[in-house]
Parts: sequence; structure tokens; C-alpha cells
Amino acid sequence: MTSAAELPATQAAATSAITSLESAGIVSDPLHTATGVYVTVHGHFYQPPRENPYLDTVERQPSASPFHDWNERIHHECYRPNAFARVLNGFGEVVEIVNNFEYLSFNIGPTLMSWLERYDVETYQRILDADRKSCERLNGHGNAIAQAYNHMILPLANERDKYTQIRWGKEDFRSRFGRDPEGMWLAEAAVDYPTLEALVAEGIKFIILAPSQAERCRLLPTEENPDPEWHEVGGCQIDPTRPYRCFLDSGQYIDIIFYDGPISRDMGFNDVLRSSEHLAGRLSLAIHGDHRPSQLINVATDGETFGHHKRYTEMCIAHAFTQEFPYRNWTVTNFGHYLSISPPTWQVVLKPVTAWSCAHGVDRWQDDCGCGGGGGWHQKWRRPLRNALNWLRDQLVPVYEDMGRQFFSDPWAARDEYIQVMRDRSPENIKNFLNRHSVAPLAPTEQIDALRLLEMQRHALLMYTSCGWFFEEISRPEGVQILRYAARALELAGEVAGIQLEQGFLERLTLAPSNVDCFKSGDEVYRQLVVSSQVTFKQVAAHYAITSLFASYPQHERVYCYDAHQLDYQLQRMGSLTLGVGHLQLTSQITWESANLVFAVLHLGGWDFHCCIQPFAGRRSYNELKDKVFEALKQASAAHTILAMNEMFGAQSFSLQNLFAEERHRIMRLLSKETLTRLDQLYTQVYRDNYGVLMAFHRDDLPVPKELQVAAEIALSNRCLYHIKMLDSEQGDPQNGLAHLGELEAIAREANQLHCHLNLPKGKPTLEKLILRSLWQLLQDINPERLGEEIHRIERLIEIGNELHLDLCLDPCQELYFKCLHSQIAPQSQLAIQPLPTSQQNEISEFAEQFSTSNGDKTQLRQLLQLGQKLAVEVSPWLSQLS
Repeated sequence: MTSAAELPATQAAATSAITSLESAGIVSDPLHTATGVYVTVHGHFYQPPRENPYLDTVERQPSASPFHDWNERIHHECYRPNAFARVLNGFGEVVEIVNNFEYLSFNIGPTLMSWLERYDVETYQRILDADRKSCERLNGHGNAIAQAYNHMILPLANERDKYTQIRWGKEDFRSRFGRDPEGMWLAEAAVDYPTLEALVAEGIKFIILAPSQAERCRLLPTEENPDPEWHEVGGCQIDPTRPYRCFLDSGQYIDIIFYDGPISRDMGFNDVLRSSEHLAGRLSLAIHGDHRPSQLINVATDGETFGHHKRYTEMCIAHAFTQEFPYRNWTVTNFGHYLSISPPTWQVVLKPVTAWSCAHGVDRWQDDCGCGGGGGWHQKWRRPLRNALNWLRDQLVPVYEDMGRQFFSDPWAARDEYIQVMRDRSPENIKNFLNRHSVAPLAPTEQIDALRLLEMQRHALLMYTSCGWFFEEISRPEGVQILRYAARALELAGEVAGIQLEQGFLERLTLAPSNVDCFKSGDEVYRQLVVSSQVTFKQVAAHYAITSLFASYPQHERVYCYDAHQLDYQLQRMGSLTLGVGHLQLTSQITWESANLVFAVLHLGGWDFHCCIQPFAGRRSYNELKDKVFEALKQASAAHTILAMNEMFGAQSFSLQNLFAEERHRIMRLLSKETLTRLDQLYTQVYRDNYGVLMAFHRDDLPVPKELQVAAEIALSNRCLYHIKMLDSEQGDPQNGLAHLGELEAIAREANQLHCHLNLPKGKPTLEKLILRSLWQLLQDINPERLGEEIHRIERLIEIGNELHLDLCLDPCQELYFKCLHSQIAPQSQLAIQPLPTSQQNEISEFAEQFSTSNGDKTQLRQLLQLGQKLAVEVSPWLSQLS
């Protein structure tokens, strides 16, 4: 991969060489000379940051069910499908798998990219690879552009925050894509002239705006025409097929692309994406017939349109990019590339303050302007919310400057470069960062305060994420999330400087009226929905203590963003009582602050837990505490043990309800397991005893009593899950595997015969992984003697999933098979049809060496190709030649 430093030189050399060839009349290539119609589709991919500020993780969001959270759900519907977009034939078979990011112009919010990097590294890497390939195709101009870091409305930010948002966005981009960004996406396309000055100062060359944001335009002045006529275009009349140059008071300029508003709107809200032909037809209406040498047809929309808002439309644009647009001789490009071959010849002046999603400038993020409202609800809370956050920001500035000067040579430069720590929180990287910016070597306590200050500033920026104002109500998840960031910022200020800001913040939130009666105003939203989500070291310790009764923790364990060092642990059981006592060192991976704590946790049976936490007061005190509570346990009295714990620890205690939601739910399931097992056995017995009765009802086409139908569905679901689990665990045992396959086939027949709807939420992903693993093993090490048997097994697994109505997702299997088809199976099939000359025999791959051109080996190739049919991959060109 060409480094960021090498790209300009490489690009300049390439441009020089091409220019020489063009002058000689040798080259006429639309990638090098602006000729004909160019198409750019820009996708703004973004999700608001959803992490709990105290745990640095996205917690479960029930509204995203069956997925864990909305990031995961949208990833499943949009991000991954666009990285592996299908092009299908008329039979619904995969003809091609396209990485749409190779053709889309795109920006992906840094907070979303961080999540993708952790959650699905394969999709994340496909996005990076797509940008690299687009650089190679488009003379060093990549499809990816940067984004202001956390989607802050920059015209409403103070100057310092503007620059930090841009610098963080640039550095995050550079660390991922290995090059400097040419363009930057502004949150909600919100812009004013001070924002443009900041962008230019930071080396950004172009931005993308809506046509409604332009005020007037004209041809660039020349010697022949030094004062061209201005054209008023404030009513969206600007021509989006050409780029524009915007001059600033500083004498600098920035280039601006205006997307085609009507077509972009149609993509988001009409049926333009129902087919690639329909999309191309709609785009063609924007082509000017005025014989200009080139023109750019460009559209911009939320990237989530392709797959999430409009299901399967990633396939539409994949076909358009690879089939429909080339058929029409349109060149798919990105903005950086088009500007390089067709620099602006027109000048534009923008309206003073605008955004693409508000008709009132940027009032959607500060006033009750009506945008984003609905259902008769007001947005009078917007202005007081912004005022409260502005007040908090301004209160934090002197805290940061005064305290920061004790640690940093330049506190604000340290904040600007803190993105390097946010990208890599390894201890070594943090130490290097502190060494670069500190006025002198920092003691451990000084390091903690320095990191607290930087985290305070990070949350003070995150609290301005635009989504908090976008919708109709302050108590929505987006509004609550930015208040959580504010709460964390003011808490950190208190820890590092002893300043108390919460009361003043709450007083200002009382002026933010809620539409929901139970809240009335923003201060109650804060008390009810924000304070309850705050996390202390004692809560982390209680979480560790209670879960230690159900898991054997190693000496070192990560608990969300905390390192847990178990210094001592002892567990005893007495009848139905279980008591754990331990000594724990907790350290935040983010601020390095730590707590040395002692805990005792008593499980009384069922749902009842009593957990106590206190600071470690020395080895002797800890041993005395441990002896006393274990001595109390010997009496087998829960009351006596709790009294002893309260005497040693004090009155504060924690229960199951105090656990973090994910673990609380897991333990609830564990505690319910015994009861559910007994119920499962009961339902199974009812089903067996009444099987004949059930069959009689079905034979006579009578409604089955609900009690009997439920018993059948639960019994068959449990049997099915058992055999899927056993099939997964005994994959290396062919005989047992065949037995479990047979049982699953029988269960599927039985369930369909009795019209049972089986509940198999865990069975579906297990079967999908089993099929993928079986296919991977088959293609990795083909054994001609067992090939037919292994293929038949995979086909049976797929058929079982179909018979059980699991709606299996075989996308990863398709992708694996498709890659092997074109790299190995298809070439070998061609070889079987027409053998290579002897001189080329040494080029045969290891895969090909397992086959000869005999009829038996042709049969095996046919079996492999027929497996492709089962996976809905087009194999007919090779299969027909082998038959």
C-alpha cells in the first residue's frame, strides 16, 4: 500500500506521464481526461455513539431485537451486505459478489468505524481495501473521505472545538486509510464561513453540500472576462453537474460539490432503487445535452439507505456500478478524482448558515423550529439544552487550562492529539503520548489526573453529538446519551479539580420542557435516566463479586473497560447458602485510576443476593473480616450471615438488580435453568402421553387444544436443540453425526406434520456456523474418496434448516464458495474440459493436482458444482460443459 507521504509524489509523476502521452495524442481515457458522463454516488454512513460512557461498550437495546443493539442490526442489514453485495441472475443465483465501497464515494463516522473494527474485522478490512483499490483505479484518489469526529454541528461550535473535531476526524481517517483525506463530510452538511476557514486551514480540499445551501454563482473571472455576471441560485437552481470554488475572506478557497437534490431525495423516499435500470434512467434525466466536454451526475444520501432503510437495495447499486453504468459508457468516479481532471470553472457564494436537514439554517439543533417534530410535540427544550451544555463547556475550560498546565506543555495541543490515544489505549501508547506532551515526567497520580482531564474534554465534545437535538423529544435515547456524556464530563471535573457543577447544570435543565408527563423537564430526564446509568468502582466490584459465584475467574480478567486483578478469593457452601469473599484491585483502562477493594457476596438461593463492598484496609483487617463472615456461615443461617456482613461492611449492599444488564440477564437465565428443565421434562411427558390424541385432532382437521399444541412445540424444540448441539460438538465423529442428522430430519417431519412452530433462536446460528465450518473444511482439504459423503452432509444440513423453517443465512457460505469457485473449481473444470498443454502443467495448483481428467474426477467436479447450486451460486456455465 502506498503511504500517505508517497501518494502526492506518485500522483504527480503519474499525472506528468499521462499529460505527455495526451499531448502526443496517445491517450484518450476518461480516467485521465474529463470526457463524457461521470457518476458519483455518495453514501454518508453514520451511527451515533451508543457506548455507555462508564463501561465503553454498547449495552443491549431491546428495540433492535433480535439483534443485540442497533449497530449490530444495521450492520447485518447494511454495512456487511454492501461489502459483499450480490449480483443475481434470473434464477436468484449469485453471479458476482461486489464490494460496493470500491465504487461508492463514502464517509463512515469515526465512532462507527471504531465499532466495526471491534465487531467485524472482515467487513472493516473490506472497506479499507475498497479505498485502496479505488486509489489505484482513480489515479491516487480514494473513495473515502473524512468526517468531523462525532457529528457535531460545526457552525454552533466554538472555534477551538471546530478545530479539534476536524483534527480528530483527519487523524482517525489517516490512521485507518493510510493517507490524508481530500474531502470531509460535515455533520448534517451544516456549514458557515468560519467552518470553511477552519477546513481550509486543516488542508481539506472539498466538501459536499445540498443545492439549497448555495446563494449565487458565476464563472470564475479570467483576463478575457474579469467580472462575470452573478446568477442567483438561492432557490436550489444551482447546476449540480459541475464543481464550484468558494473563496474566503482569508484569500484561500475550498471546492464544493452540490449533489443533485431531486434525485437524492427520490433515492431516499421513492422507488428509484427498485432496479439498476430504473436508477440509471432517473440519473440520465440529469444529463445536460449542451455538448459540454464532461459533466458529473452526483447524488448523496444516508449510506444506511442501501440495505437498512430500503432492504436489498445494495444489490441494485452493485448491479448499477458493474453492469448498468458501464453499459451506458458512464464513468464511475469520486469527487477527488473528478476535481483532479475537471477543476472548477465556476465560483459560488454560500448562504450564511445552512444545513441539509433544516430549512431554518441550523435551528434544528438549537430552537423550536418545527424540523423533526411530529405528533403535536414541541421542541422548546432544544435551546435550554444547548444553553446548559454551553454553560458546562465554558465552566470546564478554566478547569482544563488551569489544571492542564500542571501536566501539559500545551493543554489544547494535547487535546487535539488525544485522538491517538483514543485509537490505541495500550499502556505503551498512552505512556508515549504523556511523555510527548508533559512538562516533566509525571508521577502515577499525575498521570491519572492528566488522563481524567483529557477524558473530561472528550466527553465535553461527545455531548454535542447532533443526534441529541435531531428528533422531537429530549428523553429519547439520543438526548439521554448526550446527557450521559455531560454527566461524565462534570463528574471527571469534580474528581480532578474538586469543582461541583452538577447543581448548576440541573438548574439550567429545568428550563428544558419535556413532552412526557413523567419527566416534565430536562432535570428529571437527567435524574431518572442518566444518574441511574452512572457506574462507580464499587458497582464494578459488586458485578465481579456476584458473577464470581457463577464463573471461575482467572487472576487477571477484563470487566468491560476495567482490569480486575484478583488478589484473594475464597468460596464456601453451606446448604442452600453460598458465600464468596475476595480482595480485588480494579484499574480503569481509560483513566488508569484504580481501587483496592474487599467484597463479600452471599447467595441465599433463587434470586436473592447480598453483596457488600469496602476499601481494603490492610491484610490483617481483611483476614479478620473473612474469618468472621465464614464463621457466621457455619451456623447455616442467612440472617446471621447477613448481620455479620453488615457489621463488618456497613449498611450499603448490592443485589442482582445492581448488576450490569448483560450479566444480570445471563444470571437470570442460569437461575431459571433448573426450573425450565423440570418444565421441559413435564411438557415432553405430556407430549408423549398424548401423541395419539394430537394425531387424531390433525387427522380430523379439528382445532388442537392449545395446551397439547404448546407441549408438542416445546418438546420438539428441546429435542431439536439437543441434537443440533450434539451435532456441533461431535463433528469429528461421523457415525454419531449421521445419527443426529437422522434425528433432526425426523423432528422436522414430525413438527411439520403437527403444524408446530419451533422456537429455535440458538439453533439457527449454531446450524449456520456448522454449515460454514463444514464447507470450509471441505474446500480446505479436498479428499476425493470422501468428497461425495461430505458434500451430501452439507446438503442435508441445509435441507434440515429449510425443513425447520429457520430461514438460514448462508451468505458467508456463499462468499466462501464463490471465492473458491473462481479461484479453483472453475479453472479445474475448464482443465477437465480442455487439458492444458504439457508445457503449462507445472502451473496447476495444489487443488488441481487432486483431480485428473478422468470421468470419475469429472463426477467429483460435478458434485462440487452441484453444491454451488444448493448454495444459490451460478455454476451452470461449467456444469453444462461437464455433463
